Amino acid sequence: MTSATPISPAGRQAAPSRKTLRRVAFASFAGTTIEFYDFFIYGTAAALVFPVVFFPALGAAAGTVASFGTFAVAFFARPLGAIVFGHFGDRIGRKKTLITTLLMMGTATVLIGFIPDASTIGVAAPILLVVLRFVQGLAVGGEWAGATLLVAEYAPQGKRGLFGSFPQIGPSVAFFLASGTFLLTNLTLGDKSEAFISIGWRVPFVLSAVLVLVGLWVRLSIEETPVFKNAARASATTTRLPVLESLRRQPREILLAGGALTLLFAFFYMGTAYLTSFATSPTGMKLGRVEVLSAGMVASVFVAAATLASGILSDRFGRKKVIAASCLLAVPWSLVLFPILSANTVLAFGVGLTVTLVIFAVAYGPAGALLPELFETRYRYTGAGMGYNLAGVVGGGIVPLVAAQLAGTSGAWSVGVLLAGIGVFSVLCSLALPNRENRGLEGAAVHAAAEPATAANAAPAARR
Repeated sequence: MTSATPISPAGRQAAPSRKTLRRVAFASFAGTTIEFYDFFIYGTAAALVFPVVFFPALGAAAGTVASFGTFAVAFFARPLGAIVFGHFGDRIGRKKTLITTLLMMGTATVLIGFIPDASTIGVAAPILLVVLRFVQGLAVGGEWAGATLLVAEYAPQGKRGLFGSFPQIGPSVAFFLASGTFLLTNLTLGDKSEAFISIGWRVPFVLSAVLVLVGLWVRLSIEETPVFKNAARASATTTRLPVLESLRRQPREILLAGGALTLLFAFFYMGTAYLTSFATSPTGMKLGRVEVLSAGMVASVFVAAATLASGILSDRFGRKKVIAASCLLAVPWSLVLFPILSANTVLAFGVGLTVTLVIFAVAYGPAGALLPELFETRYRYTGAGMGYNLAGVVGGGIVPLVAAQLAGTSGAWSVGVLLAGIGVFSVLCSLALPNRENRGLEGAAVHAAAEPATAANAAPAARR
């Protein structure tokens, strides 16, 4: 365990050492990598094998829609996870809550790997799949806010965008690992072999147990954030129901954050799940699994670099400007994406996937600092998680499901129009967000507990 952070004479913790900052950054990165690896292997399996394994009676087209329906279940569980784990994260601390979400995600993922297929246990197979997917959604709903708060509440002011991007790199690395694991099992067992359909796809799910143990060791090695401990000393974490206080005091921020990040989710899950399905589908690009998974691994390298770069840029130019620029780029790209993919080549798919995910990354990097900056310490975990997962419901849950249906009825071009419309919506929401980048994360809530309420300090609180 790390040594305690020294306390200044004024009662506030001194700045953490570089060693501590590096350890916290790595812990947040490792945790999100592992949790999102678990989350993404489901998306890859939903695109490649779940229609055959769990929905064989529905046929290819309907089976794909049903498969993505189970994929969407997690996104509807995520806001509930944000509320439940946000409550405990704001009441008992960030660290303990993040350990719980990691264990939940790992258990659910490993169990998915052991579900018998529909030919063995019938309708019970997809039911078990939906239940475990719901548990995954609960865990991820509580993971993201805690991981970003972990670094944001440790980070030096002026470098919050940089440090906030470390947990944001986790998903791109997770996508690389998920694609790579499926690629190895696919190469070993064959592209369309019975062994891959029956057993091979299960390997990435079972192997996640090893990663969870690593993540647990890393998270146990760090301390609670200085900001949370300061707030606890000042009795500023006594909110009984953080969800009600965040909704009462800052509903506008929650809704606008959700709207601003909707495009982010739509682009990421369109890239990692829908385009994977579209590329391998007989009615889509008709590419092989090996080609598609390899392209995903290459794209993830660019995504990681873009995520880190955008976080750094947000410290210089501002979070709102960087996120709005990403949403603006998304509008024209959405309209040309499917015409590019119509070439039905590996190169076209690689370009389409990479650019889509890089545009996502430009918005995703700053989000790790943006949301924690919006909310007070005593309900920051809950507020940030609710805004983030509200976007997840719309952009990550509904959009891929609607896209699959649109493509089947109106053609792939209609999916591009849908994404362009979401881009415009997210631009408007991001520009309407308040700018709180220069506010210290530990200031407002701690001072509020120490100062009597007066007309002079009540007005600024009402505006927050």
